[in-house]
Amino acid sequence: MPAQPVRAALRYSAEHEWINDESPARVGVTAVATDALGEVVFVDLPDVGSEVTAGEPCGELESTKAVSDIYSPVTGRVAAVNDAVIDDPAIINTDPYGQGWLFTVEVSQAGELLSAQEYAERFDAEITG
Repeated sequence: MPAQPVRAALRYSAEHEWINDESPARVGVTAVATDALGEVVFVDLPDVGSEVTAGEPCGELESTKAVSDIYSPVTGRVAAVNDAVIDDPAIINTDPYGQGWLFTVEVSQAGELLSAQEYAERFDAEITG
């Protein structure tokens, strides 16, 4: 099986979430996670305005295989959620680093994040773009 892609410009949690360095920061799940989950059929995201805490569950992904918690990679306030993935969760599988993003956060504190290299080595992934 080919290695799953990891984007070089992102940082990662050990629980398979990615985050960018924009403000507010965009959060999603990795291709490694979507490959393990299978077809995502339902998404439960945190409410806009709610506080999320680094390393703590803040939502769920339900697939044809399992239900998996979404862990926030940072602490902060949720600024927006991606309504497109709520309406069509399959976007998370087809474009996890693009249109399949989950929510944005006004970051007050970063959690324990891995570089693309560290994440790729830990989960046998391949760094791209």
